[in-house]
Amino acid sequence: MTPGLAFFYGGMVRSRSVLNMLMMNFIALAVVSVLWMLYGFSLSFGNDAFGGLLGNFDYVGLTDAVGQLAGYAVAATDSAPAIPWPGPDAIPVLAFVMFQLMFAIITPALISGAIADRAKFWSWVIFLVLWATLVYFPVAHWVFSFNGFVGADAVGGWIANELKALDFAGGTAVHINAGAAALALAIVLGRRRGWPKDTPRPHNVPFVLLGASLLWFGWYGFNAGSALTAGDLAGVAFTNTTIATAAAVLGWLIVEQIKYGKPTTLGAASGAIAGLVAVTPACGYVDMWGALVIGVAAGAICALAVSLKYRLGLDDSLDVVGIHLVGGLTGTLLIGFFSSKAVNAASVGEEGLFYGGGLTQLGRQAVAAGAVLAYSFVLTLIIGMLLKYTIGFRVSQEAETVGIDEAEHKETAYELAGFGGGGAGQLPASTPVTKPATVLEESKR
Repeated sequence: MTPGLAFFYGGMVRSRSVLNMLMMNFIALAVVSVLWMLYGFSLSFGNDAFGGLLGNFDYVGLTDAVGQLAGYAVAATDSAPAIPWPGPDAIPVLAFVMFQLMFAIITPALISGAIADRAKFWSWVIFLVLWATLVYFPVAHWVFSFNGFVGADAVGGWIANELKALDFAGGTAVHINAGAAALALAIVLGRRRGWPKDTPRPHNVPFVLLGASLLWFGWYGFNAGSALTAGDLAGVAFTNTTIATAAAVLGWLIVEQIKYGKPTTLGAASGAIAGLVAVTPACGYVDMWGALVIGVAAGAICALAVSLKYRLGLDDSLDVVGIHLVGGLTGTLLIGFFSSKAVNAASVGEEGLFYGGGLTQLGRQAVAAGAVLAYSFVLTLIIGMLLKYTIGFRVSQEAETVGIDEAEHKETAYELAGFGGGGAGQLPASTPVTKPATVLEESKR
């Protein structure tokens, strides 16, 4: 999913910025994987040590996870005896470690789209370390760490176990979390030079569609995999993911047709991501009708939301706020209307409003969404300001004008000078390069 995200974002930036965008995503694979082994999994899923806010250090280095199982005990019924922990669907802890690592990697990577074309690479790397440690790992503990999973007496986070808000695969922990952080960083770094008067066009729309397709494919592991078994619930999540995503594409394109008179390829790709985002928290709790409504709503609402950045003067470069924050809020809140025990009898939540459950679950969803949004926004604002006023977070105006790929990485993506605003590819120092004057002027611009 993260390389897919890199192509999705990379196609939308200028040709002279595409390598930087690819690298901002690719480096998340390296940085977060190391942090996850050292202490990230332990802080996220270790036995609670701070009143539902953070795990302990039992799994530092992951050595203690080798050979261990995770799962749930099953209570006795009239027809069957109790099954003690770790239960009939136990999995190796290390398999769970690696599955959850995928969420930890892509969440901070999502933020990169909001600050495209203007962030220093090494400042971004330091931001990844600080944000994953101070924001993602605690929020993952709140939302994903359930009592009694990694150990019979294990205690998890407050949203999952005390509030009992529902988030099947990361609407709060991933998308609201990343979307709120994207909003904060867009404010900290400010607008791109010349924006919004000079709004760059995507340099490679096929890249965008390729990235969206890879994301859609990988998202089945994200959502269906969160059932942690290859059973009926995984099938429901798989099906709901497909329905909501397809419906969101249509919802987005209908809005485009009404507002602009034409459906666009970029809109279709963005609509798919909006649907995937919105159905992520709901896919294991709603039926197919619920998924259909969530998808259509997400496609239409997110399409309208992304246009607001021009009115608000917020340079969210690649619509992270409009898609991930708004889409995550949409899906998280709609669980309060469409959740059904007929879909997931083991759910800790209540029936949704449309299924006779009243407003209880909607209230829980709102509290969870608000808490994650506020925590992520405030902490990201602090981290961003700290970097801005110490080592600097934004590249110079010259680097932004000439091209961030050359300024930050000493390379360019394409050898065709002037293509989409990019420069010539790197050649050996001994190779003479002759350019027409018009091309040289274009490169300077």
